[in-house]
Amino acid sequence: MAGQRRTIGWKLDPAQRAELLRRFEPRCADVIADHVTLESGTQAPLPGPVTAAIVGEAGDGSLQAMIVAIDGTTDRPDGSSYHITWSLDRAAGRRPVQSNDVIRERGWTPLPDPIPISLEPAII
Repeated sequence: MAGQRRTIGWKLDPAQRAELLRRFEPRCADVIADHVTLESGTQAPLPGPVTAAIVGEAGDGSLQAMIVAIDGTTDRPDGSSYHITWSLDRAAGRRPVQSNDVIRERGWTPLPDPIPISLEPAII
């Protein structure tokens, strides 16, 4: 895989994912809810372990995202926000990458308390 461009970030623990899907009901038909992207189209190595928490939510009716703080910040190095694309409506033409647009254009609502999550470095 050396020299190959890929997307890197962190995968959500599958058992915790199931618990979080019960807590935060998906609003759209197509559920993703499995990873946080650090960087796309890169040759960089996998990121290291992090401390992470869901701190907010964003959406527009056909896309839902959970905002994530990684090591205390929601700001990704590329200027977007760390997030988990929770659910979307593919029939309406929505794609996971559009979460960044929704968050930028509509902002996000903080949760009353951060929810710690377990993430593992991964190729997405």
